[in-house]
Amino acid sequence: MEDVNIKITDRDGVTHEIVAPTDMAMNLMEVVRSYELAPEGTIGVCGGMAMCASCQCYVLSETPLPEMSDDEEAMLSEAFDVQENSRLGCQIQITPEMEGLEVELAPES
Repeated sequence: MEDVNIKITDRDGVTHEIVAPTDMAMNLMEVVRSYELAPEGTIGVCGGMAMCASCQCYVLSETPLPEMSDDEEAMLSEAFDVQENSRLGCQIQITPEMEGLEVELAPES
């Protein structure tokens, strides 16, 4: 079992250093929910289907991420508060390569 260290800044500006498991097929949105870093019902509204952008986050580190899917790109094109470093947390799988990932949750829209 290999866990990774991730820093997540919540919508109140508080940075949380968390340990996320790589052996549970979780994505970043699910990690945020499991650590209760956003009020219930405000993140992952679509259940992780890249259909709502409630899990949008800004990637602050240089951690290499998988390419953005067409669905993710389409959803971000319609979302609010999108920046160059925006990604959907539901589309970022927690793998050993995510060690050191730093993200900030986008404002709730």
